[in-house]
Amino acid sequence: MALAARAGVHLVQIRERDLPDGALLTLVAQAVDAARTTRTRILVNDRLDVAIASGAHGVHLRADSAPAPRVRAAAPRGFLIGRSVHSSEEAARLAEEGGLDYLMFGSVFETSSKPGQAASGVMGLSEAVTAARTLPVLGVGGITPMTLPRLSASGCAGFAAIGLFADGPEESLAETVSAVLAPGEGSG
Repeated sequence: MALAARAGVHLVQIRERDLPDGALLTLVAQAVDAARTTRTRILVNDRLDVAIASGAHGVHLRADSAPAPRVRAAAPRGFLIGRSVHSSEEAARLAEEGGLDYLMFGSVFETSSKPGQAASGVMGLSEAVTAARTLPVLGVGGITPMTLPRLSASGCAGFAAIGLFADGPEESLAETVSAVLAPGEGSG
């Protein structure tokens, strides 16, 4: 986590569904501490209680999570709330409902983390961006150095990735981030 923050990753989502509450709280608190002097923001997957208790910067909702307006009502001021979507119709509906700061659309490309899930492609991402109107949309799924340049045609606000940033030395992570983040662009 500290490597990602030092390298300039904007958002880090903690997605540990199977950790016991105490272990998840400890993990998130450690991530928040590691990002403290950086602009990296820590998000917790689905667990508003853990996000608030740990001092995280926000929560990322799943399709079966509480509705964003209800989460917004319980969240502290300035708290980031995002949600995963898989269609332009879903993006339009959620943008209309309110309570969200961003949407994450995917899978854009085929990915080993979601085997058997059909990819929507850049066209599907572009349709979600249009449907969400002014709500920023991040592309996710199958993001690699080869697929990343194709995202620019979609109008998305940024991207999310696991494999692109995983298991490399700090120098490699910093090089990857500096290669994909243009000044002023939101990604990570």
